[in-house]
Amino acid sequence: MIKKERGLGRGLDALFSNNIEEETCQIEEVSVEDIIACFNQPRKKFDEESLQELADSIQEHGILQPILVRPIGDRYEIIAGERRWRAAQIAGLEIVPALVREMEDKEVAEVSLIENLQREDLSVLEEAFAYKNMVEKHEYTQESLSERIGKSRAHIANTIRLLLLPDEILKMIEDKQLSAGHARTLLSLENTDEQIMVAREIVNGKMSVRKTEEKVKRVKEDKGKSINRSVEIRDIEDQLQRFLGSRAEIMAKRKGGKISIPYFDEEDLERILELIGCLKMS
Repeated sequence: MIKKERGLGRGLDALFSNNIEEETCQIEEVSVEDIIACFNQPRKKFDEESLQELADSIQEHGILQPILVRPIGDRYEIIAGERRWRAAQIAGLEIVPALVREMEDKEVAEVSLIENLQREDLSVLEEAFAYKNMVEKHEYTQESLSERIGKSRAHIANTIRLLLLPDEILKMIEDKQLSAGHARTLLSLENTDEQIMVAREIVNGKMSVRKTEEKVKRVKEDKGKSINRSVEIRDIEDQLQRFLGSRAEIMAKRKGGKISIPYFDEEDLERILELIGCLKMS
């Protein structure tokens, strides 16, 4: 095992305390097999194509920036650089350069979060879970976390709030069918049925965030108008909307009435007609 001494580069300096530049960290050539991933790593998904590109670069140029690890028993846990470690394995490397430093769990969580935020590697849900973890497990307030990582308290609060959305919508976000902007707009709706209904309309109609804001506003206005309608009519309307995955409105009159079901395009119309049995699949 080869050991060297050098000061931290400015790229990693931002991850630690203000005095870290005065310290030195020991660089070791560590066996890939002796390294384990951090359980609390905020980033959960790694793009295979991007990893292969990095592996190709590593084969040609080597690892230009050491990974950051801490000793755990006779092994090393990754604090920053898991992507480099994974790519090194693909490239067939047996050893990698690593900065070894003793760190507490709280500092590990903070460094892992900051590194991923700086590299913009996290999805919005990974970011939300990371903030939630820092607040609940490591006793940060949203304000102190804001000061530490350089994000506004409002941004942290609004990102964590996304986790309040129902699982179906979180899956849409994870699959990149909905953006963070769409999701934040949905939070202003009062119940999960409304959120899911509008989320499905966003996906089916490929709605922009601006259109989503307009849609949510109309849903709220329509809800206000429907307060005086009978409980029976509202219940039927809710069932119809859940079945169709689309907005539906029952307008009752003294005698009879009508049902209004808006659609976005011909594809959405065909979907609705198939659901109510007016159109058979070819």
